[in-house]
Amino acid sequence: MIVPAPDPREVREASLEELARLRLPLPPPQFPLVWEPGDRIELRPTAEIEARIAVLHLILARCFGMPPQAAMSWLLASHLVEMVTPPEFQFVTGAKGDHRSFVLHHDALFSLAWVLGLTKQLDPTMAVDERLVERLPNIAEGETFPQWRSRILAAPQHPADAAALLDLHYCLDWAYLEVDRSGGRLPGLVDANAIGQRRWALEWAVILRGPYHDEPPGWEEVDLST
Repeated sequence: MIVPAPDPREVREASLEELARLRLPLPPPQFPLVWEPGDRIELRPTAEIEARIAVLHLILARCFGMPPQAAMSWLLASHLVEMVTPPEFQFVTGAKGDHRSFVLHHDALFSLAWVLGLTKQLDPTMAVDERLVERLPNIAEGETFPQWRSRILAAPQHPADAAALLDLHYCLDWAYLEVDRSGGRLPGLVDANAIGQRRWALEWAVILRGPYHDEPPGWEEVDLST
């Protein structure tokens, strides 16, 4: 569902109010907007987001001891091999890559779960909902991706709500890194790495359409440098 993007300045004002409420530093006045007036927005297809959640969940299972053969068997049975990125495939099959960076994807998964309505909130002061695991594929019991999809009831967020949360996390990402640099105090249990992961997922899940936007990036192509 493609819809008109909300007024980016009104959304930014709300994001800055939230930063102020959390007593976080505010980005400079020239801090870019995420989209422009007149742009349109949509979410990636639900099935694609579900597949990304399942793959990230499997990656985390590998991080915490799932054997590579079992991981590949699950991917094959779930028909998800083609949804795994090359770095992820190397990690699944040979534990190659930065183990810590894959563990951090826990928060990206949480963010995508919010996009699909599998968790009710994405609070920047709160850690990942411990009950989320109940709503993810039960890989240990052999629940495949199609079986999981038939068990859950995805209720995707409205694109405008997801875009507003993307703008908030764009600002939060800057603010948390600024607090890290200055040695200040964060407002809750979530650190800058987690905020960055949540932003990564939202940048991927929310598709922006307009004259200044490129085609939607792949998972590994999401740019968090700005």
